[in-house]
Amino acid sequence: MCAPSTAPQFTMKLIQAANQLGNGSRRVCLAIGVFDGVHLGHQRIIRQTVAAARQHDAVALVVTFDPHPNAVVAPDRVPPKIYSRWQKLRALAALGVEAVLEIPFDQRFSEKSGDLFVRELARELGAIQSICVGADFVFGHRRSGDVALLNALGAELHFQVLGLAAVALEGQVVSSTRIRELIRAGDFAAASQMLGRPYAICGRVVAGDQLGRQLGFPTANLEVSSLILPPNGVYSALTKVMEESYRVALNIGLRPTLATPSPQLRVEAHLLGFSGQLYDRELELELGVRIRDEMRFASPAELRAQIEQDVAAVRAMK
Repeated sequence: MCAPSTAPQFTMKLIQAANQLGNGSRRVCLAIGVFDGVHLGHQRIIRQTVAAARQHDAVALVVTFDPHPNAVVAPDRVPPKIYSRWQKLRALAALGVEAVLEIPFDQRFSEKSGDLFVRELARELGAIQSICVGADFVFGHRRSGDVALLNALGAELHFQVLGLAAVALEGQVVSSTRIRELIRAGDFAAASQMLGRPYAICGRVVAGDQLGRQLGFPTANLEVSSLILPPNGVYSALTKVMEESYRVALNIGLRPTLATPSPQLRVEAHLLGFSGQLYDRELELELGVRIRDEMRFASPAELRAQIEQDVAAVRAMK
């Protein structure tokens, strides 16, 4: 679950430059990728890296990027995220990595060749034991780096290279693209299988317009503008606040009953039985079943009556 603040603590080290690792004389085993969703294919790469690090008494280091490289090199093709930044970092920490190098991906970095990128990593980290990536991984300016380049550099700089094939599940290749398609279709069971954990939305709680409170059902409004979201509607969900579990009636939509001139997509969570302050907390919602479509009601009173039914449906679920 999401940590109860905007700055969750991790046992692993989080750095933004390779020379911040402080690995001393220990060699480093790298896993490199965007790793959105940290799905089963990503997990295979990272577990291989952790195993290699343990075998060689090396540091298991994940090298990733923020924002997504397309935000700089192809801004019209930036995929929505499966995971928030904190979800991604927590998932990496759970796999046993010792450190994450989160490289700020900007215009200057985008112009770096694949060859130079790897050579700089080798120089700043001291000694690389191994690099593990997906078999089709490409990197560097104009996609100049691939597994073949890594193998050539490995022979020169004395590190091993593992290019792992994609993982398949029930005949489907596990990929971030496929998981996004499943989430858009509302198929949380299949998305969860590929993620290797229940699908969940995570975002920071921000101030809303207090409509839910006025109707008698206060909601936590999540900032999720960069995330892939399921179809609009009302869902059951589960969350934790300070280690306490709560059932949630979750609304995703444009709130058509209000008939505002420029409606904005909202993700609003009513935590059953919760009373307290949630602003600025990172809240993670594990999605359950879809209760109903988004609907327009003739009046706030009709809306309130429907919300009562939605909450009763969530409460009755086992």
